Amino acid sequence: MTALSRRHLLGAAMAGAALPWNAAQAQAAMTAAVYPGGWDEALRAVLAPRLREAHNINVAFEPLFAVDQIAKARAARGNPPFDVFVLDPGPRVSGIDLGLFEAFDPTKLSNRAQLPNGYSDAHGAAVAAQVVGIAYNPTKVAKPKGWADLFKPEYASKLGLTGFQTTFGTISLIEMAEVFGGSETNVEPLFAELRKIKDQVAAVAAPAAMPGLFQQGQIDLMYTNTYTVTLLRSRGVNIDFAVPETGAAAFVTTMHIAKGSRNLDSAYKYIDTMISQPVQTTLAAEPFFFVPVNTGVTPGADVPMRSISEITNFVSHDWTKINPLRAQWIARFNREMAR
Repeated sequence: MTALSRRHLLGAAMAGAALPWNAAQAQAAMTAAVYPGGWDEALRAVLAPRLREAHNINVAFEPLFAVDQIAKARAARGNPPFDVFVLDPGPRVSGIDLGLFEAFDPTKLSNRAQLPNGYSDAHGAAVAAQVVGIAYNPTKVAKPKGWADLFKPEYASKLGLTGFQTTFGTISLIEMAEVFGGSETNVEPLFAELRKIKDQVAAVAAPAAMPGLFQQGQIDLMYTNTYTVTLLRSRGVNIDFAVPETGAAAFVTTMHIAKGSRNLDSAYKYIDTMISQPVQTTLAAEPFFFVPVNTGVTPGADVPMRSISEITNFVSHDWTKINPLRAQWIARFNREMAR
C-alpha cells in the first residue's frame, strides 16, 4: 500500500469528525482503549468506519498500553475512563481479579460462532492472536535453532535484549529460562546466563526501540512476534521468523467491557464488529498483519499457522503464576542489565 493510499485510508477513518453537528449527535458514541502505534492506526482505519457504517456508532480511541489501561481504570474508582479494554493475558487476569470488567454475555455477539470454542466467556472475547519467536537477518546470521543459540558468542554479539515489560518479552525470557533449567516461576537460570553475555550483546533497550534498531542494522537478532516481522519485511528489511526447536509461543488478545460502562449496547457491537469476517480479513492483510481469531480468515503467509484452531499446538503460559512475579522481574532486569 502506498503512503498516499494509506493516508487516504486513515483519513476515511476520521471522516466522522467532519459530519455536521446534528448528524454527529444523532449517532451513538463510545470510547475504547487501544494499543498505541499499529493497533491504534489499524482500528481507526478499519474498525471505526465499519462500526459507523453497520451500526451508526462513533468510537473515540484512547491509546494506552495494557498495564496503563488497568492503572487508569483502577484510579477512576467506578467511573470508567473508557467503555472497552484491549488486553493481553497478564493484564486480563489482573482485570478479572480487580473486578474491572462487566459480566460478559457472549450470546450478544452475532459473530460468536466464528470464534473457536472458549474464545468468548463471562469476561470478554478474543479479538486477535500473537505468535512469538526469534527474528533474524538471514543475510547476517545463520537461522538460530532455538533460544539457547542466542547466548552463543556469534549470536549474542548481534542480539537486542529487552525486558519483561511486554507480553512477548516476558514469554521469550521465560522460554529462555526454561531451556537453562528454569520455569514460569523461576527465572534465576536466565539471569545467570544474561550476566555472561551482558557485555557482548549488541543492544539493551526498551521493547519499542527494537524494530528500529533492527531496521537500522544495529541488531540482527531479537525476540518478537510475527506482526513485527511482517511489518518490517513490508518496509524492505531483510528479516525472517524462526520457530524455536521447543516451539513458538502464542497467546490471544482480548476485549472486555469496563465495569460501569454507560454504553453497553455499543460496546457489544464494537467487539462484535472487531471479530467479524470483513474486519478480520482486512486486519490480517497488508499493512496491518494481525493474526485473525475468526475461523473463516486465513492468517498471513508469515504466520506459522493456517487457522487459529492450530494455536493449541503452540507453547502457552499460566499468567496466574507469572503476574505476581512480573513486577520484580521487570525491576531486576532494568537494574542488572543496564549499560
